[in-house]
Amino acid sequence: MLASRPAVHPIEYPPEATENPRRVRMKDVQGMGGTTGGLALRLCQFIFAAAALCVMASTDDFSSATAFRYLVAAAGLQSLWSLALALLDIYALLVKRCLRNSRVLCLFTIGDGITCTLTFAAACASAGITVLLGNDLDNCKVSQCIRFETATGMAFLSWFAISPSFFLNFWSLATK
Repeated sequence: MLASRPAVHPIEYPPEATENPRRVRMKDVQGMGGTTGGLALRLCQFIFAAAALCVMASTDDFSSATAFRYLVAAAGLQSLWSLALALLDIYALLVKRCLRNSRVLCLFTIGDGITCTLTFAAACASAGITVLLGNDLDNCKVSQCIRFETATGMAFLSWFAISPSFFLNFWSLATK
């Protein structure tokens, strides 16, 4: 008969039930908080939002439309939020700390989601009013319409810069 013979191997005892298994941490993805990519995104968000705010506020007639006032408010909030998180990223990079705490990550995700939505809505509303004033009503001075279009473009660029931050933070929060 050609039956196989059982081999005897030493068996290790399973770990004690009182020990918690060690968790493996995911590497930081560039663009998340506390990385150089995240700092670059925050600085871009701040620069574009501050530019949108300054250009729109420099026009004489921005308070005539609610969408333009909304853009000023959203760009102001976006610039403050991005500047605060850029300073936090600088601190985290200097002291080599990770910003992957679940509470901090939840705060970043909620804040980025709110400011991302507000900035996008303000940019879309301002774009609609700019097209209405410039193309449909012909009720816009040339220099004024260029300023409205520039401020709206800067708001869209700020939204393009905050979207990756939001999605990376949300992804990191969801994978915890």
